[in-house]
Amino acid sequence: MFRRGLTLALALLTALGGAHALAQAAKGNSAPALTASKVLRYAFRVAETGFDPAQLSDLYSATIAANIFDAPLQFEFLARPARLRANTAVALPEISADFTTYTFTLKSGTYFADDPAFKGKRRELVAADYVYSLKRHYDPRYKSPTLYQFENAKLLGLSELRREAIDGKKPFDYDREVPGLRALDRYRFQIKLAEPQPRFEHMLADPSRSGAVAREVAEAYPDKMMEHPVGTGPFKLAEWRRASKIVLERNPNYRTVLYNEEAPADDKLALAAVAKHQGKRLPLVDRVEISIIEESQPRWLAFLNKEHDLIEEVPPEFADLVMPNAKLAPNLEKQGILMVRYPRADLHMTYFAMENAVVGGYTPEKVALRRALSLAMDIDKEIRLVRKGQAIPAQGPIGPNTFGYDPALRSEMGEYNLSRAKALLDLYGYTDKNGDGWRDLPDGQALELEYASESDQYKRALAEQWQKNMAALGVRIVFRISQWPENLKASRAGKLMMWIVGWSVGSPDGDGFLQLGYGPNKGQANHARFDLPAFNAVYERQKKLPDGPERQAAMDEAQRLMIAYMPYKVHVHRIFTDLAQPWVIGYHRNIFLREFWQYVDVDPALQARAK
Repeated sequence: MFRRGLTLALALLTALGGAHALAQAAKGNSAPALTASKVLRYAFRVAETGFDPAQLSDLYSATIAANIFDAPLQFEFLARPARLRANTAVALPEISADFTTYTFTLKSGTYFADDPAFKGKRRELVAADYVYSLKRHYDPRYKSPTLYQFENAKLLGLSELRREAIDGKKPFDYDREVPGLRALDRYRFQIKLAEPQPRFEHMLADPSRSGAVAREVAEAYPDKMMEHPVGTGPFKLAEWRRASKIVLERNPNYRTVLYNEEAPADDKLALAAVAKHQGKRLPLVDRVEISIIEESQPRWLAFLNKEHDLIEEVPPEFADLVMPNAKLAPNLEKQGILMVRYPRADLHMTYFAMENAVVGGYTPEKVALRRALSLAMDIDKEIRLVRKGQAIPAQGPIGPNTFGYDPALRSEMGEYNLSRAKALLDLYGYTDKNGDGWRDLPDGQALELEYASESDQYKRALAEQWQKNMAALGVRIVFRISQWPENLKASRAGKLMMWIVGWSVGSPDGDGFLQLGYGPNKGQANHARFDLPAFNAVYERQKKLPDGPERQAAMDEAQRLMIAYMPYKVHVHRIFTDLAQPWVIGYHRNIFLREFWQYVDVDPALQARAK
């Protein structure tokens, strides 16, 4: 009888993970009700690069980091429009009247996940940790791809400290106090800026950029910070097989945070999430398992086969099957699958390298070439055939859901006019001079575009559209195919002529898009390496202004300059569609909050039965 009972207990343990119950059964005691481990499973379609806030910039790595690290502030999960609140801070910062001084006060009792670097002691988060973590972006050794955001904000003394380290070829001096970033006491730190920055607090709401890193950890693993993230957030890294699988587990040191959200009155999905979860301790799941599946079909099949609990951004090639007429297909609805559609604050664009001898430059014939290439792109056909209606044509470089976006704008950026494109090239001497059927440069050399892309089906379809459009224009184009991380590295180094890439922002402000054209951001946000003095001046002016008509006018002028010089052909603003299995509870999205996993729950019994 004992053996039979123990066998049953073992089977139950295997199914539900109840180690405590097995111990009770072995003692002959009645076991308490078992609680299954809650695991959220899905896939990224692009490989990660690493998880150190000072060294990453891609969306997928940033999503992982945002769930491990903590910023002082965060965006409310369900609030519409977007609204900031305190996270590790006790309240929103104290801000001086001239928007140059920001003072933060932290909560006590926030602890880092355990790590050998702490030598067996619990390590509390303190103000000095944020001072150290923000300084890391200025340390030349890390080559921070988001340094430009801090340098543009002009924290007093930090750029000078960085320059001193570079010029003197010596380590960055973290112990040197500068007026722009100081710990006032154990729980308070202050940031001082050289110029007004009315929206600076947005930068302190992104854990993937301003998350707290402990100095002991950075010094213990100086060359392994991308693979050894230790934060105070809801999860910790449990397993990482590069470009294959990432596993996060609940951080046992995570402070007590309760689900406390306010749902918009007209959002039934959000209201249901609040009704289900309000007052529960976060995170709601114990483990998040992420596979890297670059090809759309296996990623889609993994969801259909119930191997994954949700799928972010339904692959466009399956959109007609999933949501005919933008409504969930009846067969999926009968299964209880949830559909969430939302426009991203993003761009999908091709950039032209402004320092490239073929497509770059500011002279009339070079501007004419880029404008002609843009006019020859049939974006409506791209949306219908490749994106399956999951996007709207872009008219400018500022994306929706942000201040500065004008839904009524109509411009050359969104125009398809093959005749005009041909006329522009003819006018500036891009004609077929040797009779081979392809246009040449004005000096008679061959005109050949080199376009970087990736090998997945979606990117191949986009490349095919470029090829057809360029063939109609009489322009030869070849494709350079690499993995996304390799293209990113080459792009930052200025080695690509053209690359199609997405760009999304982490706050509801159009400045994040205009950063793409700001000259000092070359090699960082500004992959095109566009550097126009008139644009730089208007960009700097809008950044100092509070939101209002004057700032909107400056942003409009910045957009006009980018459209006129065309360093970027912005194709579309994407509409994302996510699907969740019926055992996923409370799924919703906030486009400015990457650390959403803690707000989502799963029913492990339903999940297990589906397997």
